[in-house]
Amino acid sequence: MNEVLRPPDLPLTTQAAEGLMRRRWSVAEIEAMVKAGVIAEDERFELIGGEVVPMSPKGLRHERIKVSLALYWVPRLPGDLAVAQETTFRLDPDTFLEPDFVFFRRADGLANLSAETALAAVEVSDSSLVYDLGRKARLYAAFGIREVLVIEADGLVTHVHRSPGPEGFREKVTIGPDEPLRLGFAPALDLRLRDLPLV
Repeated sequence: MNEVLRPPDLPLTTQAAEGLMRRRWSVAEIEAMVKAGVIAEDERFELIGGEVVPMSPKGLRHERIKVSLALYWVPRLPGDLAVAQETTFRLDPDTFLEPDFVFFRRADGLANLSAETALAAVEVSDSSLVYDLGRKARLYAAFGIREVLVIEADGLVTHVHRSPGPEGFREKVTIGPDEPLRLGFAPALDLRLRDLPLV
């Protein structure tokens, strides 16, 4: 949050314009505001269809799982794959999401990361579980993301979404913490979440 331009007691969100037309923002405009310092670099939000959607603060359990997954996955990545952590995942000119992980081929490169080049997105979810399994999953499906994993921080249950389409994912499987969690694009990354040593 920009403390210089924004009064400290001004709430971050509002529904004052509910039911009214709102200005649609583009990814480029948001990036320019961040670069100019109007929006702080560390402010957490996503841009969905041109509307800025604030993200919930991440809890300690969320962070522990995310770091532990990174420590597990990164050294096991096949040489032709890469993973971006907490990247701004640009899906079209007025939509970007902030997944915890996005896997892609090194040959495609981070600069070309898109819905077409992403192999999978991973969300570690605590307070945002309903959003991640609902609206956000439908967005990923609409943009054709091949595989989305939503990991519940509390119970380590994983919701695997595959076969995207305009109406959502056609294949949804729930994997318990003691069951093998298989990443179809890279078997070397498979694990049981119960066995993951948390940082």
